[in-house]
Amino acid sequence: MKNKTLSFTSLMAVILYCSLVLSACSKKVTFNPSSIVPAAQGYAKIKKDENKNYAISISISNLASPEKLQPPRNVYVVWIDTENNRTKNIGQLRSSSGFFTSALSGELTTVTPYKPTRVFITAEERATIDRPNMGAVLVTKKF
Repeated sequence: MKNKTLSFTSLMAVILYCSLVLSACSKKVTFNPSSIVPAAQGYAKIKKDENKNYAISISISNLASPEKLQPPRNVYVVWIDTENNRTKNIGQLRSSSGFFTSALSGELTTVTPYKPTRVFITAEERATIDRPNMGAVLVTKKF
């Protein structure tokens, strides 16, 4: 009887450990193809941290320079839709081109107290705006 109890206890410990590990994993969502910047592709990783904030990491490749869009813009801004149906500016996409290529890539890593339900990127005149002025350049599905 002792072996069955030990086996059951071990099994319960493994199940508990697995559920904790899976809940701590980050969620990776990809951006849908864009008609505005068709070559652009990327993803957002979202992870709830120990302070109940959300760490968000965005990575985009094959971006067009915002100055080349119609109408031309200055920066790419990353937004989240929250579970309370609010839209929040979470920062400017840092863009750069590689050493061996002129293809533009963009990244942003930030933390927010708001639970995101969708991530999207717009091209704007400036990064410090409260509402998107232009339609989304890239958008994820709701998650």
